[in-house]
Amino acid sequence: MGFSRRQFLSNAAVTTASLAIGGDAIAQSQNGNQIPGQASQARELPKPKQPVIITKVTGKQSINQSWQMLKDGQDTLDAALHICKAQEDDPNDQTVGLGGLPNEEGVVELDSCCMHGPTRKAGSVGGVRNIKNVCLVARDVMRHTGHVMLCGEGAERFAVAMGHPRENLLTEPSRKMWLLWKETNSTQDWWGAGPDDTRWKTPEPPQITLERKRKKLIELAADFGIEPELRERAAEYILFPPTGTIHVSLVNEKGEMSGATTTSGLAWKLPGRLGDSPIIGAGCYCDQDVGSAGATGSGEENIKIAGAHTIVENMRRGMS
Repeated sequence: MGFSRRQFLSNAAVTTASLAIGGDAIAQSQNGNQIPGQASQARELPKPKQPVIITKVTGKQSINQSWQMLKDGQDTLDAALHICKAQEDDPNDQTVGLGGLPNEEGVVELDSCCMHGPTRKAGSVGGVRNIKNVCLVARDVMRHTGHVMLCGEGAERFAVAMGHPRENLLTEPSRKMWLLWKETNSTQDWWGAGPDDTRWKTPEPPQITLERKRKKLIELAADFGIEPELRERAAEYILFPPTGTIHVSLVNEKGEMSGATTTSGLAWKLPGRLGDSPIIGAGCYCDQDVGSAGATGSGEENIKIAGAHTIVENMRRGMS
């Protein structure tokens, strides 16, 4: 894929125009009043000059191949899942798939969802154990069932029936980081009040003790056999449990869109916890007539506002 940053930004501007149609797509009511937010059937939306992909920086290792898939005319959802799967396969990305940070019991639980713009179909799985490529399982739910979401043990059995192998997802680095968390943070877990409760106390230690605790964690990391190059990362994950997720939204030259999200969820979460990533309308939403959006960060807060759906609806109304 050879084009400059200027070309990319130029294409992104064109794509933004094609996605955020609400400002120009204003229908007329019978009495002549303008009704914002309704698409005009008489107006053909501009198409991007080249495919455009929006994803997290962790997806950069496979974005070139995904872009080429779009150039070659392959399906938009297949191109999006190519990026998601690459991260699920990478044990060094501890926010998704193999090597994802586990729940408080040391078990990796994965979530994913996808939406296919051209057919307006969706699939989702949540709380899946022992299956690495949950983004592909979400697509299987979309393609091979009359449901949208499967969770937990049922989702795992469905994945096996579809040919996905069971495997141990807890890598040694993630297991050792979990043990470090158990050793040092056993009284600072996810039980009790949430961020929207007046009783909430931030899990972040006071600044005056932060560096002292970080130094102690790095020392303990050595005792747990964590590799030197991973000790600072381990300390950071204990102090600030990561909420990392990878989302992919993309559009091809025909204006066809798809979106997908995959994650191992909030580190050290309660078993069975689902965030926004597997929820259509929160962690991912795609409307072929408007645009596609996804989210990463605090899943609980995003669920409450149906974040991805809200973004797309604002785009429908003309917001950039």
